[in-house]
Amino acid sequence: MIEIRPIREHEIQEAKRVIFTVAYEIFGGATTLEESIAKFSAQGKLNEMDDAQKNYFENGGTFLVSVKDGRIIGTGAIRYLEDGVCELKRLWLLTEYHGQGLGYRMMQELINAARQKGYRVMRLLTDRFVQRRAIEFYKQLGFYEIPSFGDDPDDMGMEMSL
Repeated sequence: MIEIRPIREHEIQEAKRVIFTVAYEIFGGATTLEESIAKFSAQGKLNEMDDAQKNYFENGGTFLVSVKDGRIIGTGAIRYLEDGVCELKRLWLLTEYHGQGLGYRMMQELINAARQKGYRVMRLLTDRFVQRRAIEFYKQLGFYEIPSFGDDPDDMGMEMSL
């Protein structure tokens, strides 16, 4: 059975490894997974996760994990972006669990959490070139394209009304 629940402090590094693993599979690279993790960790990627309490739970959001047999297999989070608007962050699922409805289940939990917190809109950023499958998934959920609100020129913005 797969449980979706709030992340615990001692699970942060395991959750980061899940994200780095899936990103490595999607984006590839000339290095090994371990080299890629070391490189992106040194650049501060995912540093906001180190204090999930402050950056998510105390910032109008939540950070959830999907757990199977005691192992994290997926992540998803929301946090405050602006009045009435939350940002979807860190939605990742190990590849071997794709196509089983687990991403949809995680999104339903996050959408419900956002509504309970009073958000009216959910926004996200994703890579417009590499994340085609994710973009289609988001569209099926009701997201539509908006101007990007991030710094990466490859990112596209999306939002949905809650």
